[in-house]
Amino acid sequence: MKYLERTIEQNFDKLVLPNKVLIILGARRVGKTELIKAQLSNIIEPYLFLNGDDNTTALLLSNRTIENYKRLLGDKKLLVIDEAQTIPDIGRILKLMVDEILGLKIIATGSSLFDLNNALGEPLTGRNITIKLFPFSQLEFSQQEGLIETKSRLEERLILGSYPELLQYNSWDEKSTYLSSLVNSYLLKDILTFEKLKKHNKIINLLRLIAFQIGKEVSLPELGQQIGLDKNTVERYLDLLTKVFVVYKLQAYSKNQRKEISKSSRWYFYDNGIRNALIANVNHLALRTDQGELWENYLVSERLKLQSYKGMLVNNYFWRTYSQQEIDWVEERDGKIFAYEFKWNAKKIKGAPSSWKKFYPDAEFKTIHLDNYLDFITLK
Repeated sequence: MKYLERTIEQNFDKLVLPNKVLIILGARRVGKTELIKAQLSNIIEPYLFLNGDDNTTALLLSNRTIENYKRLLGDKKLLVIDEAQTIPDIGRILKLMVDEILGLKIIATGSSLFDLNNALGEPLTGRNITIKLFPFSQLEFSQQEGLIETKSRLEERLILGSYPELLQYNSWDEKSTYLSSLVNSYLLKDILTFEKLKKHNKIINLLRLIAFQIGKEVSLPELGQQIGLDKNTVERYLDLLTKVFVVYKLQAYSKNQRKEISKSSRWYFYDNGIRNALIANVNHLALRTDQGELWENYLVSERLKLQSYKGMLVNNYFWRTYSQQEIDWVEERDGKIFAYEFKWNAKKIKGAPSSWKKFYPDAEFKTIHLDNYLDFITLK
């Protein structure tokens, strides 16, 4: 497959502005470096490219003076720093550059370690544009494949996910091996660095427990009990995992607290392949009993990518009553409420729960199934 353009590359040049920092955030191995290389190949103006993983880069930037940075840049008005989160005090360095060097444009890529240590947040307030990059989305795959190919690849994406490097491998076994390596080598690198942890067993065990509870409310005390951590530590680890785009937290929706669950949460993975690698199950669908969970996690992850790439202003929830009526996905947007139920088995398709219709008569309701799911995840 030829290079697959990422959605955030559309109108990319309009995001690279003088005296602003464009920050591209994403989990490790989602293709940030390849995206930057593709963009630089189309740029005519001279630029300086620095790799944050190279110790020389940190040394070059450590002398925090305007004179040093002007000498380093020469006549170049575009600076690109890949893996910028590894550079000490990077936020203040970039602030000094964009404040004092007229016309300078900066692109910085990094994992969410930026967020973990607040390296950029405060120093660059009002000086940055931040966009997120995820594993490939169906929105992106649709550029190069028709409906028949999309449907034929659905099983693979439900089980192996959509990390870019999977496209380099042909066999199911090779792709499975890559996912296992990704989980063990890269997935938690930022958290381990931030927390100064040498062993990642507790976090891996926590993720495995979450992986078996897709679509269910999660009790933090129970999780902690099972892996030998207190509730506060579990909560902190889960917060870190959301910031490095491994898992996503979904809160309960409630306007009628006497009858609706209001304080629970559910957790989903940003990529099905990561989830399945963690539980060491990459069997085909016919051999699995968790098709419904795979389907639900896939739709959630794809919807989150779509919302981010389309710049949708939306709040996401699930809904459940104490009498066990529930809806998988609820969106607040444009002053309205939209409810979606996810069904893998077409025989189980039904209308909105009676309590939902009673409490929210003006809300829109739709069941997402195999015949209409592409509308939900691509808006096409």
